[in-house]
Amino acid sequence: MAKEDLLEFDGAVMEVLPDGRYRVQLDNGHQIVAYTAGRMKKARIRTLAGDRVTVEMTPYDLEKGRVVFRHKDERAAPRPQQRPNNFRRR
Repeated sequence: MAKEDLLEFDGAVMEVLPDGRYRVQLDNGHQIVAYTAGRMKKARIRTLAGDRVTVEMTPYDLEKGRVVFRHKDERAAPRPQQRPNNFRRR
């Protein structure tokens, strides 16, 4: 394994912590603390408890990681319909 290689794991967010950090339960049973990647902050992607995520980790510290992807949840409730805008400008 090269020094620059990153490990990728899938998991579920168990708890939202302050400063854009999360407690993540990986699929292999380990719990880690992960922070939001810069791309996700820039795109304003919100992550909540229960969301499935992909985490990148370095082989040197297996207790911390970076959330790089939030998986779409197919079982999420559909968004409510908006009322039609019947207001006409003159």
